Parts: sequence; C-alpha cells; structure tokens
Amino acid sequence: MGIVETWMREKPIRTFLAQLSSRRGAAALTASSAAAGSADGEAADRSIPQLSSIANSVVSRCSRVLAVATETLQQNFEADFPDSVKESNTYAKEFLEYCCHKVLHEVTTCPDHLADKNLCRLMFDMMLAWETPGAVSEDELLENHSGLRTTEIEDEDEGSIFYANSTRLAVQVNDKKTVGLGAFAQIAPSCPIIADLVTVHNLFDALTCSSGGRLHFFVFDKYIKSLDKVFRSIKGMMQSPLASTFHLDSGECILAMDGDRPIHPVFQHIGISAWPGRLILTTHALYFQSIRVGYGDKTVKYDLATDSDQVIKRDFTGPLGVRLFDKAVMYKSSTLTEPICFDFPELGGPSRRDYWLAIIREVLQVNRFIRKFNLEDVPKAEALSKAILGILRYSAVKEAFHISPSHFKTTLTFSLAEKLPKGDMVLKALYDNYFQLLDTSMSHLATESPVDNRLQNHSLPFSLYSLSRMGFILLKRKDEAQSEISFCAVCFGVTKSLEAALKESICYSERIEAARATIDQVKVEGVDANLALMQELLFPFIQVVKLIYSLTKWEDPLKSFLFLAFTLYVIQRGFIAYILPIFLLVFAVVMLWHKYNGREQLLGVLEVRTPPRKNTVEQILTLQDAISKLEEALQAINIVLLKFRAVLFAAVPKTTEMVAVALLAAAAFLVFVPWRHVLLIAVLEVYTREMPLRKQNTEKFRRRIREWWARIPAAPVQMIKPNENKKKR
Repeated sequence: MGIVETWMREKPIRTFLAQLSSRRGAAALTASSAAAGSADGEAADRSIPQLSSIANSVVSRCSRVLAVATETLQQNFEADFPDSVKESNTYAKEFLEYCCHKVLHEVTTCPDHLADKNLCRLMFDMMLAWETPGAVSEDELLENHSGLRTTEIEDEDEGSIFYANSTRLAVQVNDKKTVGLGAFAQIAPSCPIIADLVTVHNLFDALTCSSGGRLHFFVFDKYIKSLDKVFRSIKGMMQSPLASTFHLDSGECILAMDGDRPIHPVFQHIGISAWPGRLILTTHALYFQSIRVGYGDKTVKYDLATDSDQVIKRDFTGPLGVRLFDKAVMYKSSTLTEPICFDFPELGGPSRRDYWLAIIREVLQVNRFIRKFNLEDVPKAEALSKAILGILRYSAVKEAFHISPSHFKTTLTFSLAEKLPKGDMVLKALYDNYFQLLDTSMSHLATESPVDNRLQNHSLPFSLYSLSRMGFILLKRKDEAQSEISFCAVCFGVTKSLEAALKESICYSERIEAARATIDQVKVEGVDANLALMQELLFPFIQVVKLIYSLTKWEDPLKSFLFLAFTLYVIQRGFIAYILPIFLLVFAVVMLWHKYNGREQLLGVLEVRTPPRKNTVEQILTLQDAISKLEEALQAINIVLLKFRAVLFAAVPKTTEMVAVALLAAAAFLVFVPWRHVLLIAVLEVYTREMPLRKQNTEKFRRRIREWWARIPAAPVQMIKPNENKKKR
C-alpha cells in the first residue's frame, strides 16, 4: 500500500482542509520556534533510538504539525513499509523522509506558505537531518546540532548587503550550517514551487556556485524570499486592469511583462521601422502592445501554441536597420511575411534580452511537448504548470543572485531537455512515467479503484495542484471537491527509467562541457595563425599530395614510370574498389594500437610556429586583398556560367554544334566502353601530360582551348533594383 493511500486513509481531504485553516497559524508557527531550543522532557521521552538528535528534533516538529504522536507516525510507517523495518541501515533515513514529505504536503497547501519564515527553517533542518539521520557519536551529534540553530537576519531592504552577493557572504558566515546536493535533491522537490526533479541539480549548482558546492541557510532563505516576491509580482499582473485588455484565453496566465516603464522600453522592429511598446509573455502567446501617438494602443498576438515552424533566437538591431547591438530577440514564423525583432535596450550587457529569450523558448518548448504527445485537459495543464514554475524559479534566481546559467545548467525543465544530449529520451521518459501515470491515476480515482501500484515511496504533489493553491487557475474545474481530491491525492515520484535517462543525459553533458573547455583552450586568433595550424595538422596529407604532384612532373622518370605502372595495374585488376576500405582499416588499426599500447602516454602538445604578427593596418589590408580575390573568383565563375548559357541557347551556332557533337561522342564512349578502361585512359592522359614526349603537344593543346574559350561571348545580364515602395509601418 502506497504512501498516498495511507495519507488519504489517515486524513480525508475534507478533514485535512478544515483542520489546516484552524491549525496552520498555531502549529506551523510554533514548530520551528519550539525546536530552535532544546527539546522538553515530553519530547525527550518520545525520541526514537535509531535517529540522531537532529533527526529526532525534526520528527518531533513533524508530529506537532501533523497533530499526530511520534509513536503513531512510526507505527504507520512500519505498517505501510514493512520492508524498510528489516533494513536497519536505511531505516532512519526512510522514516525521516516519510515524515518530511508528509509534513511538506500539508504545510505547502497554504497559499502564502512561501512567506512563512518557519517553513524555510524547517526545510533546511530537514536537509541537515537527512545528511545525518542515524544515531552517531556524541561529538558528531553536537557538531551537527549546532547547525540546527540558524541565526535569522532580516533582509527586507533591497539595498542590503545580501542583494549584492549573497552566496559569497554566506561562505564567510559559518561553514557548519550547510547541506549537500543529496539532501537538497531529496527534500526540496517535495515542494514543486521550490524545486523540480528534472532541474534540481542545476538549481543547487546555481545556489552554490560561490560556496564550494554546499548550500548555506542564508542563500536558501534569500532564494525563498525572492521566489515569494516573484509569485506576488505575477499575481499582481494577473489581477491588474491591464490583464483584462489582452482578452486572455481560458487557463492562460501572464508570466512576464516588460516595457511598461519609460526607463526600460521595448522596441518592435519590422524592417527598418521600430515602435516602442509593452511586451507580455503568457503560457500560450507573446503579446506586443505598441504605443503610437495619435493612433492609440494596438495589440498584436504571436501565438506560441500553434505548429507554424516558429524560431526564437538572439539577433542584432540598430537605428535604420543597422546591425550594431546584440540585445534583441528575433521571432520568425511561417505565418509572418518577415521576421519580427524585439529590442531590449540597456546600458549594461544583454542580460535582459537573455532572460526573455530563455523564458520565451521555454513556453515554445512546452507547447511543442504538448503537441508531440497530444496532451489534453489535466496532463496539458500539468505540463504548463511545470513550465510556469520553472520560469518563476528562473526569475527568482536571476533577481536574487544575478546568475546566468551555462548551456546545460538552466533551471527551465523543457529547455533543459531540449539542450541536453539525448534530451528526447528524457522527455519520452517524462511522458511515460509522469503524464501517462497521471491519466491512469485520475481514471482510478474516477472509478473509486485503488491508486496505481506503480506509485513510489518518494511522493510529490502535482505542479498543477500547487499552482492552484497559489491562485493560478489553469484548468476550469467543474466539481471543486473532486478536483481537490484529484490534485492532492495523485502524488508520485520519478521512476527508475526517468532517473536513468536523466543520469545518462547529465553524464553526456559533462563530457561535452569538458570537450568544449579543451576547444576554448586551442582556439587561435588571426587568419595566418589558423592557416599555420591547419598546415601542421594536415602535414602528412600535404606531403603525400606534393609527392604525387612531383611524380606527375616526371622530374625523376624512373619513379614516375614505376608509380604509373603500379596505378595502371591496380586499376586493371579491379583493386581500386579496395583502396578506401584499406585506408579505413589502416586508420582503425592505428587508433587501436594507440589505445592499447599508449595508455600511459599523454597526448603530445602540437607545436606550431606562429607566423609574423601583423599590426591592425596590415590585417585590414590583408582582409581587403582577400575580399578582392574572392570577388574576382566569383566574377570568373559567373563568366563561365554565362558562357555556358550562351552555348546552351545557341548564341554562337558553330560552337554550339561543336559542343553538342562532343557531348554525344562522350556519351556514346561512356556507354560502350567499360568504366575500368575509361579510368585507365583518364589516368594515363592526366599523368603523362608533362612527359618529355607529350609536353610540347600538351602546351599547344591548352593554348588552342584558351583561344577557343575566349571567342565565346557571355550571355547578356541586366541588374534590376528591388521595389523599395514599401509602406512604412
């Protein structure tokens, strides 16, 4: 019997909701304060011998919040999970997880639980207890218990020292009050608003980027406060009169808004025209409300939920279409005649643009996920909820710590799956083990059948349920009671297949990041330096080509004759078909030999002689010369094509007749003569052109060909200017 069934049996949802409203203010607020000091005599009598002192303190607070005795909690756990009782090594940790998840399910149903400072303290103590759940020596107990009493520092002022660099300051406070990745990944996802199982590792890395991989209470508290601030801001947008002017669809929520302040405008670029306005992102679309003097406000909707080959990427903008500033987002769709650019001007770097680019891509990716797996109703709302929570967490981290995650460290769920190697397997596993299980569990609830046996011990409430308790309505609920039971009772964790897919993808991403680090180290600047490096890398192949070219010049007649005889013999016997396989075989043998015989040898550093350095003027002249040569090459290619056009359409009748006869003869020759003989003739013709016996005739033949080619005129060309009578928008 699963954890959800036990919870529903102990506390029916109606009783749970009724008791919560009356008990939350007293029980939740007194939980942390009562545990901040030493446990009283009654709590000491109820301590569990298998648990450490900090774990006993956490369990005691959990029993107070749940209004259930500690002995009753332990008896329920042993009755529901008899296998855990047999495992003495994991009993303490599993029982602690049982109590923590159960309490967090109840506490986080309050709409304003993020503003409760005691919740942050309780969760952090749960993480501390998870790292030392079992009974240990007295010295370790005292050392760990010292981390239980966290010093509260008010940080309501945005100009406080924490806002500048909270993580760096936290390192200097106290190294004992920290938790690791395992504890954070196990406890934090129990509240979907705080963390998500797919991105919990990246969130931990973002919070601990300056603290050596250990999470401090001050950082965690700062993150929770920032998250609460972001939630209140989004709810304020949804309730503002401005939201009613966009005529949002049912279940559509506003996620971000920019351009409503004069000091931070947003410009929409269409061609060379640019208009300031207000940019709004929702779960379904992107809205731009332009501000036009004398014309009133005009709102344009760009639907992100439709399948219309939409592309979102960074772009350059500037005055009158000049590409100068890399601070814009380009949106392109098959429904638009030309791309649209949204410019985010600012004095600093492109952080504002990067933020909007990330969240727009997340909305685009979640809608692609919904279309790919044909999600409807509750599964669709759940997918959108996961994306909403990811965007809000991303905003909270950005506002609190000003952190820009790397390529594989984003905290956006669906964008991470898109960027990760084998991310498609992660999405498939997420669908198989999350949304399909959601449908199955919902149908079981509707038919009053038991909850699916696949429910895991590590249970998580739905993102949709959590958002609904926070005031975000993504699904029109006909029956309030049934929907509450559905959202609250269907709780499950990630199955092994999804965990395996995530582990494999993260492993691949770490290898890719390591490879990218080596690439950044070997990049050289300058055209001359890159050419020198390329010549050094291709040195063996260049030498082989030079050797063959020297043989074709017949500088050493004996070597040239022997090489020609060998080539003709290979072609005649049909061995030429084995040349490519032989090359591949040689490369494979060399690689395997280096693998098994050179294990202890490090790859030698490739030494390249750098060419003489050039100053800026010389580099500009070199670039100008290269552009001139490129232009000449393009002109020559166009002239050849125009001459072929003149011959093709019989602008020169005699030449056309001659070329047509030659093509017919070549076609007949290729049809009736075997390919082996054709290859023999071609090699013999090309290789013997520079022989002393043929050299004079070869030069004469080339001269006649050049003269014949020079007599062919080029087809006429007329350049037409494009129609520039476009109406300015």
